[in-house]
Amino acid sequence: MVSVLQNVAIDCADAYELACFWSRVTGRPLHPDSGPGDPETQVLLADGPVLHFNQVPEPRTGKNRIHLCLRPETTREREVERLLGLGATLVADHRNPDGSGWAVLADPEGNEFCVLRSASDRAAPTA
Repeated sequence: MVSVLQNVAIDCADAYELACFWSRVTGRPLHPDSGPGDPETQVLLADGPVLHFNQVPEPRTGKNRIHLCLRPETTREREVERLLGLGATLVADHRNPDGSGWAVLADPEGNEFCVLRSASDRAAPTA
């Protein structure tokens, strides 16, 4: 017997607002019963577990011990720019001149996540 991963839980100050941000990031809908002020909200991903946002009273402290890594459908650079436009902030830039590496961003509540190279980025010849 094994366990099945049901969701990835993210503690936050405003479950609905943060879920809306991640809904725009992933292009996936919120749970149909979600609404402003809800203490728990989910983003329904296409495959696998859901992103579950749980409102908690205490602020985030320290570095994330678990984080999400995104592989964009477009180029990594275009996706980083799109996410910055949605309200993310650049935390650390680990992109290299040869095209390898990743960018570390933070969502509006400071939760860090990575943007990896896309399939087309990985297939492109390096300079």
